[in-house]
Parts: sequence; C-alpha cells; structure tokens
Amino acid sequence: MSSKTAAALSAALSLAALALGAPSPAYAANLRIALQDDAGPLDPAVSTAFTGRIVFAALCDKLVDVAPDLSIVPQLATRWSWSADRLALDMTIREGVVFHDGEKLDAEAVKQNIERYKTASFSVRKAELAPVTGVEVVDPVTVRFRLDKPYAPLLGVLADRAGMMVSPKAAAAAGDKFALKPVCAGPYRLVENVVNDRTVVERFDSYWDKAAAAFDRVSYLPMPDTSIRLFNLLSGNVEIVDRVAATDLAQVRADKRVKLLAATSLGYYNIVINTGAGELGQKPFATNPKLREAFELAIDREVINQVVFNGEFVPNNQPVLPDSPYYAKTRPMPKRDVARAKALVAEAMGGSGGAPVKLRMYIGTDSAVQRVAQVIQAMTAEAGFDLQLEALEGTTMVSNTSKGNFELAFAIWSGRADPDGNISVWLACNGFLNWGKYCNKSVDEALAKARSLTDVAERADLYRIAAEGYLADRPQIFLYHPKWLWAVSEKLDGFQPHPDGLIRLRGLKLRP
Repeated sequence: MSSKTAAALSAALSLAALALGAPSPAYAANLRIALQDDAGPLDPAVSTAFTGRIVFAALCDKLVDVAPDLSIVPQLATRWSWSADRLALDMTIREGVVFHDGEKLDAEAVKQNIERYKTASFSVRKAELAPVTGVEVVDPVTVRFRLDKPYAPLLGVLADRAGMMVSPKAAAAAGDKFALKPVCAGPYRLVENVVNDRTVVERFDSYWDKAAAAFDRVSYLPMPDTSIRLFNLLSGNVEIVDRVAATDLAQVRADKRVKLLAATSLGYYNIVINTGAGELGQKPFATNPKLREAFELAIDREVINQVVFNGEFVPNNQPVLPDSPYYAKTRPMPKRDVARAKALVAEAMGGSGGAPVKLRMYIGTDSAVQRVAQVIQAMTAEAGFDLQLEALEGTTMVSNTSKGNFELAFAIWSGRADPDGNISVWLACNGFLNWGKYCNKSVDEALAKARSLTDVAERADLYRIAAEGYLADRPQIFLYHPKWLWAVSEKLDGFQPHPDGLIRLRGLKLRP
C-alpha cells in the first residue's frame, strides 16, 4: 500500500469514527477541517509546519495577531508602545485571561514564555527573538521587551509562534515533551492528537472571549490528497478544505453545495540552493553564479502558472509580492532565454558540447509540487541540465537540508506580514532557514539596517539594495506566490480569508 493510499484510508476511517458519534442534525455542534498535512509537534517552541499554525489558531492565542489588511491587532496584548529610542517595547496584557489549566496569564507569564523561547535547548524561536535582550515585569499587566538594537519586525514576530503564550507551569513540568499535551490560552483546548490521523480540540469554557468559540469540538483531519479532501467536502464529511488544487476550481465553482474563498498569499515557493554547506556546497553549481543564472533563465514562471495552476497563482522572482512597496522594481522577473542559458552553461563548464550538468533536487510529496518540479526538469534540460528529482516527506527534507545534505530543495515559505520575515530568515548570514549557508556581507548590512527603521520608504530602499545583491547571487530562485484557496460548505458562514493562510475560527457558524 502506498503512503498516499494509507493516508487516504486513515482519513476515511477517522471520518467514519467521528460520524459514529456525530450529533444530529448535521454536526451542528462540531466543525471538521480537512488539511493538507499533519500539524506536527504542538509546541510553539519547536513547531515549524505551516499546518501547525492553523491548529495553533484554535489552541494558542498570541500577544498580537495579523488582520486581513496585514495590520497588527490586539489579542492577548491590548495595547503597546515603543520607547523614543525604540530599544524598548511596552505591552499591556489583557486582564482576566487564564490558561487551559486554570493558571493566570499575566506579565510574569509572558516573561517566562519569552525566556523559554530564547533559552530552551529545543526551541527554534531563538533567532526570531535574538534582538530581545530581556523581558521585565513593569507591573502585573505590563511587560517590557528590552532590545539590543531597534527591531521593527518584533511585532510581526510576536504575531506568530514566538508570541503564543503557553502555561509556564505546564511547560516547566513537561519540558521537551510539552507538545504531547499543550496547555495554552486559546478558545479551544486539545483533547486528542493522533499523528497523521486527527487533531481534536474542544471549546474552553473559561476563554476570555466566549463569542469566539461557536463549536463544541473542532476536528483537524490531515488528507494529503487534494482529490480526497474535496470528495469529503462534497460528501458532507467535512465543512472546510484548505489548499484546494487549482485544477479543481472549475468543479468547486460549479457546485452549489460549496463556496470558494481565496486570498493571495504572502508566502512563496522557491528553490533553495546549497551555496556553501558541506561538500555539496562546493560543487560547480554551488560556487559558480553563472550556472545558477542559466538555471533561472531556463525557467518560464508564467508557463508553470498556466500549466499547473490554471493561471490562478502569481509568478514572481522576489520574496515579496509584486505590488508590495518593498518589491525591488530594479530587478523585474526575467523572461525565459534558453539561448542565453546554454551560453552561460558552456562558458561556466569550459566550452560547449559537454555532458549535461547533473543536479539533484529534493521535492515534497504534494502532487502539485511534483508537477511543478517536472515542468522545471523539462525546461532546464533544454539548457543543459540533468535535474534529478527526489520526493521526500517534509520532516525528512528539513532534516537533510538543515544539515547541508542537499544540492537543491523545492521549498515553501508561508509568509509573514513584515517583509523582513520573508527575506532574512532565508538570506541573512545567520538566517535560521539559511540551509545553503549563503552569506553576502553587503546584503546582510542592508537587511540589518532595514530592521532598525520603521519608515516604509527608507526600509524599501534598503530592501532594494539587498535584493540587487541576492538576486544576482541566486542562492534561491523564487517562483510564485500561491493563492490560498479554501472550499467550505455552503452552510458555513463567517469565514474570513487572510493572506497568511490561517483558518481563524472566530466568527464561524454552521447553519442547520
């Protein structure tokens, strides 16, 4: 039995088990969500999976959140202010909030959370919070973040996993096993988590905003196959499907039983190139930028969009959207030029007529990703590359790439509201996702200075300088921004698409 078939069977069995206990009529007190992947470890300190962020939206409130217009809005913090030198950020913590274990959430709890993220041996949040030198309790409802330098992206960081508050008491008791039984302060608490099968949460009756939780239970069901996800929606087995395949859009739009919702993603798909990690980072493709330029010139992003995504996505060569003020207009998306690509390959390899340049690229198991990779494989072959594809499960790919055990990797970044969160994590010398060990000092300096400013025009100029460096070096080749495409039951009201792709349960209701 293939892994995809096994996953489909597991999902079907989960739905059958859930259906046996379903109330009548029509699951009115329960919501079922079909997701592309498993949520991964349910500890914000160690989580890296995008799907985990969807589940965390129910489990773990953050200090602040991101609105559909990308503005930062209150959640557990009701207001905030910067000091005049921008080396301190004061936050007022919402009163009357308790964790799922009944412990009080106050300034001291916030301090302990940030210290856990910064110091725990298992935490992957350290890089995001590196500019925070300390956290002070000003009074029971006021916490002060001290910085070693001005850091404009901090609010955006606190709108993600580094800003999720967990019970300090539960975290201290569980240590690195906290993910097995997370205790947060969200509208729902965890009751069951079976890896690759289901994650089930139930309403937390002591939540500070009872109106935000309309369901007794919410079940998150991983279904890697897009067709199976859609089948379960049309069959009435789930009420929400995330990441609808572009090839299924015509069917969804024609079916009155469901509604389609969309938002252009802040995230992007890209090819990460090993330019300096280990032995594989010393091969010709890693050390010769002409070969990487040739590889990009062999790719036609518009064709990929049409062939694989029915023209629904947004082709792009940069890690920010083309209409963003931070997009470097001096470096527009290049057109495909096979003749130029061939010439560069010949020049880099010492003459024409040689054997193709052999490369190996890790790709995921998602069917759309595999189709994109196959199109790129065919395109680059015309320019003199022999690109071999190796499909890996997500955690295995991350394990290999983080150790430098790769040449190329087809990756996705889910996107952040602040531009720095879409650039520096990959391209700063110490970026925590800088798998290929790319390091350009002038790029690093521009990124660092941009983080210290808040003026959009000033930051945009610095991000342009950085882009002119890394787009010429090509440690990554950015391909396109997806659209977040959700299909929901026509009985579901209140779904609000967000560019970050998260499914927020606030305001959702099922009609009988």
